[in-house]
Amino acid sequence: MKKNGMFLMTAAMMVLCGSCGGGKQQVQLDDSLDSTKMENVIPRDRTIYGICTDGTAMNTLEMVTDNGDTLALNLVKAQETGKVLGGLQASDRVAVVADADKKNALVVINLNTLMGDWVMPDPIDGSAEIGIRIKEGGVAESIDQSVIVYRTWKIFNGELEIELMREGGGDEEETNRYEILTLGPDTLAYRTLGKPRDEIETFEYSRWKPKPKVDLHGLELEETNDEFNKI
Repeated sequence: MKKNGMFLMTAAMMVLCGSCGGGKQQVQLDDSLDSTKMENVIPRDRTIYGICTDGTAMNTLEMVTDNGDTLALNLVKAQETGKVLGGLQASDRVAVVADADKKNALVVINLNTLMGDWVMPDPIDGSAEIGIRIKEGGVAESIDQSVIVYRTWKIFNGELEIELMREGGGDEEETNRYEILTLGPDTLAYRTLGKPRDEIETFEYSRWKPKPKVDLHGLELEETNDEFNKI
């Protein structure tokens, strides 16, 4: 009986030591920390929308938000990183990303400047202009191109998101993210984000302007007064 008791005690000790793993405790990870699940978490959009007011100065943006709050944001950080885009004019609509305390602006985008018709030479042969039309209400349209059909646009955490469809892609919609590099009265440039290095593109546009009328000899025609010509 004593031998059997000693055998059982020894076996129990071996099982206990084996479960201790040489003194290192094994921890079971919580399923909530699964990396595959973390990848599906959608970040919260921190963009603040509102109207630029008369209190705006060289280093300060004063705005009334869509929620009716009045904010006075320091612009120095945004200016240092070149993220005050499109200029600031009273009554213009802006999209802003601020710090947690809503004291400093990190990105400021003038939506009035962003909207409009933007074109660039056709990269295939340069003989025509193609581009994008950015309209109110988040509507985007293609200009003189059928390969890419733009659908919608929005600002998300200081980035430009454009939804589009490609020729030959069926009805599948594609959402691309872009970093706005420059934005002025007549210039817009943005660069692809979240793509492999070989798929990164930079788009450089100019504001669309009506072309001057020319005669058969290629000479530009001057505008005339219709009322005067009727006399």
